[in-house]
Amino acid sequence: MLDTYADSIDDLEPADGEVETAELVVSDDVLVKAFALGPGAELEAHEHAESTNVFHVLEGTVTVIQDDEREEIDAPGVVHHERGVDHGAENETDERVVFTASLCPMPS
Repeated sequence: MLDTYADSIDDLEPADGEVETAELVVSDDVLVKAFALGPGAELEAHEHAESTNVFHVLEGTVTVIQDDEREEIDAPGVVHHERGVDHGAENETDERVVFTASLCPMPS
């Protein structure tokens, strides 16, 4: 049987201004984490010096921050963040935003 994670994502119901997360896949070489941002919520900018990070936007429209750039990304959408690049996300809408972040390789 395949491992699926739709229920884990469906269970994320952040309030306004809140971020909820769920770890979907954790192995020696990859981390996949789901993020649900309530209206007005922000995932603060950060970087991963040793890992490439990829956002997969599953629901809604998220404002992705990468260094000094900001861009609205609609679902379905994919955003690639190179190693060491500051990145974050904001929900500037009135609806829940859901995306996954994949880190490869797994940070040490």
